[in-house]
Amino acid sequence: MNLRFRLLVILAGAIAVIATFTFPIWQPLLERNVVEEAFPGLAPELQTAFEELPQEQKTAFAEMRATDTSMALAMVNAALAEVTELPEADQAMPEMQGAEDVTSGSFTRIDSVHWAEGTATIYQLPDNSKILRLEDFRSANGPDLRVILSAAEAPMTDEEMRQGNLDLELGLLKGTIGNQNYQIPSQIDLSQYNSVVIYCRSFGIVFSSAPI
Repeated sequence: MNLRFRLLVILAGAIAVIATFTFPIWQPLLERNVVEEAFPGLAPELQTAFEELPQEQKTAFAEMRATDTSMALAMVNAALAEVTELPEADQAMPEMQGAEDVTSGSFTRIDSVHWAEGTATIYQLPDNSKILRLEDFRSANGPDLRVILSAAEAPMTDEEMRQGNLDLELGLLKGTIGNQNYQIPSQIDLSQYNSVVIYCRSFGIVFSSAPI
């Protein structure tokens, strides 16, 4: 074995020994820390839940994020939050002697993330007081949802909902599941209103409407 070959063997052995003892130092250089979030910005503990949403919802939220990141994140957080079901005691039909069923309509679905179902019925009492009752009601979760009377027949945007500047807020949506009642001021002329709207006030988004 010539001298040059011996030196190469010794050098290779030395390199192997050095590599072994310094492994904890250079080992991280071989690793690639790739973090892929299902929905960027969403809390880590919610990423799995987001992945389990139907594909059409995930696509809709991704498209939303492309135009408004903060709105999309708020919508996703709301969609993944627990539904708010009204207690049975709060779902009861109020006692309304001589009440007249004035008008009624069914809620419609706008898309996979903005929807509601059930009926909206307005009752008028002999003293001219009025009550809006939502029955068999269920809606998508959303931030700051409100119940609105609108002059538009089937509004799908904030601008359409505010048609004629007659939009009237009846209050916060009491729950995303369950029958619920809303008082309507007695002086309101119902002939000016054509729909009940579930509306996200924070971002000016219509979730659903029911013609009345």
